[in-house]
Amino acid sequence: MTRFWSSLVSQLDPYVPGEQPRVQNLVKLNSNEHPYGPSPRVIEAIAAANNETLRLYPDSTSLELRCAIAKRFGLTPDHVFVGNGSDEVLAHAFHALLKQDAPVVFPDITYSFYPVYCGLYQIQYRCIPLDESLTIRLEDYMPGQGLSAGAIIFPNPNAPTGRGHPLGLIEQVIAAHPDIPVVIDEAYVDFGAESAATLIAKYPNLLVVHTLSKSRSLAGLRVGYAMGHPELIQGLDRVKNSFNSYPLDRLAQAGAIAAIEDEAHFDQSRQAVIQSREQLTEALTLLGFEVLPSQTNFIFARHPSFSGAEFASQLRDKNILVRHFKIARIQDYVRITIGTNAQCEQLVQACKEILL
Repeated sequence: MTRFWSSLVSQLDPYVPGEQPRVQNLVKLNSNEHPYGPSPRVIEAIAAANNETLRLYPDSTSLELRCAIAKRFGLTPDHVFVGNGSDEVLAHAFHALLKQDAPVVFPDITYSFYPVYCGLYQIQYRCIPLDESLTIRLEDYMPGQGLSAGAIIFPNPNAPTGRGHPLGLIEQVIAAHPDIPVVIDEAYVDFGAESAATLIAKYPNLLVVHTLSKSRSLAGLRVGYAMGHPELIQGLDRVKNSFNSYPLDRLAQAGAIAAIEDEAHFDQSRQAVIQSREQLTEALTLLGFEVLPSQTNFIFARHPSFSGAEFASQLRDKNILVRHFKIARIQDYVRITIGTNAQCEQLVQACKEILL
């Protein structure tokens, strides 16, 4: 702490990202990055955009990118907001939409940036516990359950548990709260769940947030977007333009457009991840692990013989990184990103050696 900090800074509890190793030969399964590269069309588009126009500011509205996203989801560009990764998009959503007189509500075990945003923007919040199977109980988010909420946000599928819900159940929550914003964070939706973007025309209170970091294999490019009624998007724009009018550079916009438009590469690569996830789940289950059902590009698993911290440490000794969370209800679990088939085989072999 320093005497030059504002009073708010000293109270913040910042988000802690997964380890980004600076040593060679580590199998990196801790940050939910895509195991395969982005579309070749992305690399070509970025190379083509890397020219003398870099001396000029990029399009502050990212109109061409918003048009590409809108076309894919049957929306108009006015329904789309883009930002520097979905983290920035979510941050603007907390500031623009979720800071209400009543608390924003979200699960107790979920994306750990949510309470960080609340601390930064001084937003009241309330956490609703997952059930015993570490599943979001959507009935707890319905009126008549003692719920007093100014806004609601939760991921589908949830992170770090990997569990998702059918779209019909998600819609019930949205429909039950027509007078407050409901944000569905769909960072992992492409790996097994159904997007609520199809409901946007029906519900003006709905905001759906996506990222290109996961299923589009562009974590290094930092592009995210939100879809919702134009009035919600206008709120995000007002916050964005009060913070940074140029969140996406020319290269990011060009690469993101190419990624959105290459549907064949997107589908092929995500299906490869889904297949590897099922194979890894089966292999670890045979070794005695409890693996939660996953609709994401990671699995959440524990073994009765080890604490999560001990298991993660032993894997790191074998040059394999996984993610462990020091949270009471999930401290025995580790989150394992789905890697290439070779990386998954290396993980399984390491598990066998640890369990000997």
